[in-house]
Amino acid sequence: MRIILTDALTEPLEIAGVEEFFRQYLTWEYWSQKLPLIGSFAGRVLLAILVYVVASKIIHKLCKLIVASMNRANADTGVTQFVSSFAKAAMYFFLIVSIATSFGVKESSIAALLASSGVAIGLALQGGLSNLAGGVIILILRPFVIGDYIIENSGNQEGTVVKIDLFYTTLSTVDNRRITVPNGTLTNSSIVNVTAKDNRKLEIKVGISYQADLKKAKKILETLLHEDASIMSDQEMQVFVDELAADSVILGLRAWVKTEEYWATKWRLNEKIKLTFDEQGIEIPFPQLDVHIK
Repeated sequence: MRIILTDALTEPLEIAGVEEFFRQYLTWEYWSQKLPLIGSFAGRVLLAILVYVVASKIIHKLCKLIVASMNRANADTGVTQFVSSFAKAAMYFFLIVSIATSFGVKESSIAALLASSGVAIGLALQGGLSNLAGGVIILILRPFVIGDYIIENSGNQEGTVVKIDLFYTTLSTVDNRRITVPNGTLTNSSIVNVTAKDNRKLEIKVGISYQADLKKAKKILETLLHEDASIMSDQEMQVFVDELAADSVILGLRAWVKTEEYWATKWRLNEKIKLTFDEQGIEIPFPQLDVHIK
């Protein structure tokens, strides 16, 4: 019986049998020749690990330096996060390539490997590349920035933008949940930026009975608008009859408020309208069914 072995450090070897294998390889003469080579390889591995650890710390420091420099230049937070992430990924790529070349891998081989696998990588990462392109588009066109409250219509996701990364945008909801939305989705669907402007128009509708005093009800709504501290008195305020519905007269009011005070003002006015209408005898009807039994 003949056994063919491949020596990891030399040429393929052909051994006549098991006894010959032990006689040739389990000897001090053999290992005294191989141990220096093994030790050299192990040393290179340990050195590579050490280089990676030290370089990782340097990369971390450089990313902090980039962020600090962009903050001093008053760059947008989203742009700062995107550039920092991109620089970090690029530096780690060059670090790994440098370590590979230290083990004898040639730059030309790496370039040929990347070129030959480019199509496969592109197909496998087409979603990721779409998200990367989406992140670039978001930073260039700026449909929203860090701190904006947005609504993504395709998936009905909404929240405050807390981070714009290479591939994903992170939202924080009002109940403190975190939503991660792919940048490609954001650039391929309609986005409602709720907080893009400093001021926002508040609109409230309320129904009153057909028997109620219409002019009195309108006067009450006008008074509530003028008395509310959050309503911008220098802007247009409207109280109007919006619709003559089947079971009520729908009144509407419109006024301008600060964007950050929108919801608090709306909730407060809804409560005041209900309480004041009750005090003044203005009925707010609700669907009813009268049953007559003969």
